Amino acid sequence: MTTPTSLFTAFNLGPLELANRIVMAPMTRSRSTQPGDVPNAGMATYYAQRASAGLIVSEATQISPQGKGYSFTPGVYSAEQVAGWRQVTDAVHAQGGRIFLQLWHVGRMSHASFHADSQPVAPSALRADAQVWVVGDDGVGRMVEVSAPRALSESDILAVVEDYRIAARHAREAGFDGVEIHAGNGYLIDQFLRTTSNTRDDAYGGSRENRIRFLLAVASAVAGEIGAHRTGVRLAPYITARGMDCPDVIPTILQAAKALDALGIAYLHLAEADWDDAPQIPEPFRHQLRRDFSGAIIVAGRYTLERGQALLDAGLVDLVAFGRPFVANPDFPARLKNGWPMADFDGSQLFGGTELGYSNYPAYQ
Repeated sequence: MTTPTSLFTAFNLGPLELANRIVMAPMTRSRSTQPGDVPNAGMATYYAQRASAGLIVSEATQISPQGKGYSFTPGVYSAEQVAGWRQVTDAVHAQGGRIFLQLWHVGRMSHASFHADSQPVAPSALRADAQVWVVGDDGVGRMVEVSAPRALSESDILAVVEDYRIAARHAREAGFDGVEIHAGNGYLIDQFLRTTSNTRDDAYGGSRENRIRFLLAVASAVAGEIGAHRTGVRLAPYITARGMDCPDVIPTILQAAKALDALGIAYLHLAEADWDDAPQIPEPFRHQLRRDFSGAIIVAGRYTLERGQALLDAGLVDLVAFGRPFVANPDFPARLKNGWPMADFDGSQLFGGTELGYSNYPAYQ
């Protein structure tokens, strides 16, 4: 077997030199201060502890109140939120780390309680087969069925694109090294990409060109605000949960990748299924994506050192993202490199709560 070494070597992501090719994947932890969904000092501690990753991609962060779908997730649309995120980026940079903010609009993956008019929005008025985490009046968080959405008008769509642009500007003001546009996992942009969730008959629906139009508008707006070299996009080609099993999604995503390559964005980040018997991404798709996209490619989805290194050796990816291992192992890269034992996380403490199960996991002794 190839000696696994390149995962721990430096990598240039646009103008940024990353210390290694290990990415901390975005993970929702729902620890923001209420009211206002404001990032806080506890979050700064949590991310700074994990700054030995070559790149941290923050938890998904709503670009507007309309974009919210889960309780206690942070935003990046208010002055208080921007100031809160500045604490986080300062703490990460003080440890020598790099961090991108993941920009998020959940679309129909939301609940009426988050919206003044009691309705989430979506490309089409189709309810998702899914649940979201909502804290009730009793202070207890529960998974509840999503609410029925209303379809966005064309003027609504333009307003959402502008929300993304402003969010990118706020990310820059908060000190982030770049942003990642969340276009996967059944959220708003992914909903536009798939025929199962997008039944529009206007310029944003029908053909592949039309279904990728919203993604490209968002990417263009964000890149125009902070630079394409500081812009990434997360896609989930083979994840079909939440009513997203579209028969045309793979050619649609490959067409989108070509168009994003023409924009010159820094990377594509593939969210892969991470359950026990999940389907593996076919190798022909990986080769085609590498031909269609000249920027960096990140993969995430229950990777081991060996699986990630094999794709690096094959030249099919440039960085490998790890999620859950970072929860209980703040020094995950060192543990991986040295073969030190990994700690297990407390699943009951993943969403909401205090520093317990969040920033109280120790480094390896």
